Amino acid sequence: MKLIYLNITLATLCSILVFSCKNKEESAAQNTSVKQTTIIPKPNIVLLFIDDWGWSDIGYRNATFQTPNLNQFKKESLDFQRAYIPTPTCSPSRASLLTGKESVRLEMSRHIPEEKHFINSEYNIWPKDPMKRPSRNYLPHEEVTYAEKLKEYGYYNMFIGKWHLGDDKYYPEHQGFDKTFGTTDNGHPKNYYYPFFKSGDPKGFQKNFKEGDYLTDVLTDGAVDFIKNYDKTQPFMLSFWYYSVHGPSIGRKDLLKKYQDAGLEGKYAHHAAMVEAMDESIGRVRKAIKDKGIADNTIVIVLSDQGGAYENTPLSGGKKGGNTLGEGGARVPFIVNYPSITKANTETSIPVQSIDVFPTLMEIASGEKYQNENIQGVSLLPILKGEAISPRNLYFFRSYEDQYAAVISGDWKLIKYHSGKFHLFNVVEDISENNNLIGKGLEIENQLKKEIANWEKEAVPIY
Repeated sequence: MKLIYLNITLATLCSILVFSCKNKEESAAQNTSVKQTTIIPKPNIVLLFIDDWGWSDIGYRNATFQTPNLNQFKKESLDFQRAYIPTPTCSPSRASLLTGKESVRLEMSRHIPEEKHFINSEYNIWPKDPMKRPSRNYLPHEEVTYAEKLKEYGYYNMFIGKWHLGDDKYYPEHQGFDKTFGTTDNGHPKNYYYPFFKSGDPKGFQKNFKEGDYLTDVLTDGAVDFIKNYDKTQPFMLSFWYYSVHGPSIGRKDLLKKYQDAGLEGKYAHHAAMVEAMDESIGRVRKAIKDKGIADNTIVIVLSDQGGAYENTPLSGGKKGGNTLGEGGARVPFIVNYPSITKANTETSIPVQSIDVFPTLMEIASGEKYQNENIQGVSLLPILKGEAISPRNLYFFRSYEDQYAAVISGDWKLIKYHSGKFHLFNVVEDISENNNLIGKGLEIENQLKKEIANWEKEAVPIY
C-alpha cells in the first residue's frame, strides 16, 4: 500500500509541476508581451528662465521677498545650492543654456548691445573692455540648440519671452522652436506697463493690449493659454524666458504698494514687487499644468540667467560693479522637479552650471546616455536621481572689465584679473568671499592657476 501511495504521489506531483511550469511560461509570456507593448510617455518639459534674479532674491533665503509659490516648489523639488552661469550676463547665458557650450567658445563674452551702430555687424567692441575683445551679435545658425535636438526626439517646442540672441534673422523659429510669443530684439522693455517696447509689440502678440497691462502677466497669459490648449499627441517643451526681473525696475502697482507699506523704498520696493509678480507667474504656470492633468508627467525647471542687480547678501558681487564672477553674480537659483525621479524638499551642494541643462534634456528625451564631445556640459540626471557625478572644474569668462576669468574646483574658486592679480576663496567655508587666500602657501593656488591657464589656451579665441 505504501508503494502504491508513493507512485500516485509522485505522479500527482509531476502533473502539478508540469501544469505549474506551463502556467508560469504562459504568465511570463503574457508579462513579456505587456512589457513590450507598454509605452511610457515622454515627459513634457517646462523651463522657466528668469532674468537678473539673484540667488538670495527668494523667500526661503531672504524674508524681504514674498515668494509663496517658489517656496512651495522648493518643498516639492531638488534645489541646487551651487548652480552657476559660465558667462553671467544676458546673451551669453542664453547661448550657453541653448547649446550646452561655454559661451566664450561661441565668441560671445558679452551681451548683445541694442545701439544702432551694432546692427547687422557680426561683432561688437565694449569701450571699457581692457582687451577690446570682439563679441558676437547673434547666435550662429549652425549652433545646435536643445530645441533642435528635442525635435529629433519628437518634441514640440514653444518659446515665450526674451531671446536676446540676435535680430529676427536669428529668432527662435530659426533655432528649432515651432512657435514663439513675445520675442523681440530687445534685452529689456522700456516699461513693464503697456506700451512695453520702443519698437512696438513683440513678435507673436496676437491681440490688442491696453494701458495698465503688465508685461509679466501678459507673457504668463501666453504660457497658460499654450498649456491649456495644447492638443498634440507629441510631448512639448515650453521655454518661458522672462524679461523680468531685469530693469527698468517697475513693480506692478498693487504689489509695489504692499512693499512700500512694509518700509521698502525706491528701486528696492519695485524690485521686490517684480520678484513677487514673477513668483505669481510661476504659480499660474504650475496650476495650468495641474489643471491640464499632466503634472505627473511634466518636468519643471526654474533657473536664473545671472546674479541680481541689487543686494545679494550673503554673497559678494552681483550683476554690476566689477565683481560679477563673485558668488553674487555667477551663482543663481536652480530648482528642478522631475515627478517620480527627484525627491521632495532635497538639496545638493554639487557645483553645476547652466551648460548642464542641454545634455540633461537629451538624456530625459532619449532615455539613453548622451555623449557629445562638442559641448562642455554634463548630464545632471544622476544628481536628479540622488546620485553623484564625477568631479570636474567649472570655468567662467567675461569681457567687460579687469576681472575676466575664474575656475571652481570643488570648494575652491580662483578669480583672475587682466591686471595680474588673483583671488582665491574657499566658497563653502567663506560664502561671502571675505578671506582671500592668495599667497598663503596653499597647493590649490598653484594647481588652479595652471588649470585656468591651460583652459584659456584651449577655450578662449585669440584675435
